[in-house]
Amino acid sequence: MRDAGRLSAAIEILDDFAARRVPLKTAIADWGRGNRYAGAKDRAWISGLCLDALRRRHSLAAVMGADTGRALALAAFRFLWRAPMDALGDVAAEEPHGPGALSEDERARLTGDAHGRPDALSGRPPHVLGDYPEWLGPQIERAFGGAAVAVMGAFARRADVDLRINTLKTGPEKALAALKSVDAQAVPVLTTAARIAAPDPSRKAPAVTVIPAFNKGWVEVQDLGSQIAAAAAGDVRGAQVLDYCAGGGGKTLALAAMMENTGQLYAYDRDARRLKPLYHRAGRAGVRNLQVRSPAGAEGLDDLQARMDVVFVDAPCTGSGTWRRHPDTKWRLTPQQLRRRMDEQDAVLREAARFVRPGGRLIWVTCSFLMEENEDRLAAFLAAHPGFRQGAALDGIAASGLLAGDGAGLLARCVTPAGCLRLTPDVLRADGFFVSVLTREG
Repeated sequence: MRDAGRLSAAIEILDDFAARRVPLKTAIADWGRGNRYAGAKDRAWISGLCLDALRRRHSLAAVMGADTGRALALAAFRFLWRAPMDALGDVAAEEPHGPGALSEDERARLTGDAHGRPDALSGRPPHVLGDYPEWLGPQIERAFGGAAVAVMGAFARRADVDLRINTLKTGPEKALAALKSVDAQAVPVLTTAARIAAPDPSRKAPAVTVIPAFNKGWVEVQDLGSQIAAAAAGDVRGAQVLDYCAGGGGKTLALAAMMENTGQLYAYDRDARRLKPLYHRAGRAGVRNLQVRSPAGAEGLDDLQARMDVVFVDAPCTGSGTWRRHPDTKWRLTPQQLRRRMDEQDAVLREAARFVRPGGRLIWVTCSFLMEENEDRLAAFLAAHPGFRQGAALDGIAASGLLAGDGAGLLARCVTPAGCLRLTPDVLRADGFFVSVLTREG
């Protein structure tokens, strides 16, 4: 496909996304089924432009004076992909596949600074400058105060590809040497973290899952924030550990590596379907101390009550911390969904606490930066469970032995007044995570 056809496809998909409010990947897949001539490079180009347009939806719409798929795609191509005006005009007008020649108004709005935010954004409200839903303004300002626009600007950038080096199979030096083919570099936060810089927006990310290092189980694709959250479990060698909301097992595998195949690791998720990838992933990673407890097999957790040294809870949440990777979700989020997640989190905290032994730890994690899903839930839980007290999450990470170079200093910038961590991409180039450590007294 030529760029004219790709641009038209992006416009069609963005309009479909706005009309149906379905996940962007669903809109892209539906388009692809009706346009099977599009190759892998075409789909990467189209998907990349749609994602960038949604990352900056409010600010691009403000520049263009419209929130249509055409306005967003043209503005993203011009200002975020830095297409010269002449080239953009030619692509739009190209027959028969282009979206149509630029109007005089579009030309006027698209002419200007292609390397930053155009002058049209001067004086705009914070939710436009920060590209987040207006209704979330009070919650975001509560979390970030005067830095809200700057922090949310980081959430509107493309994400890197982060990797976790699996120490059950290899060491950091050997793994990094094997990752040179994908230009991965060590991340000076954790000794086991590596990073591939975000690629050009019109290109696919490197195919990490086909390289030998991945298939040997030496590395896993895992965001740095997720790796830091797992490290908060501390020194877990020889411990009894329950990953209560294990899902596909990313943090389960990180915990297994920290345990060095000692002790006993249990993985559970109330949705048995989410656990399916874990069986294969654990085998590839060389994990030998894992029991998967699946509801599909009537495998309960009653025998684990009050026995676990560590209960790790990666709780259901709005996913606001993943907006860099899934920008469509911020425009699909509603107040009702936030309320439901808060209710679910209260229930999960109560349930998971039953498995913590006296003196044991409960690690509470969400991929959300909202205080309503984090501090407020912990406050409600602690008020109803006086046998638990809050500790310093950074102490747990230090005890894990995984801190590297600048790690302690960078993470210190993320510490909340109560000793939790609120991880954000402006500090770490990582997804947004909240990490808290609770200890059961006795």
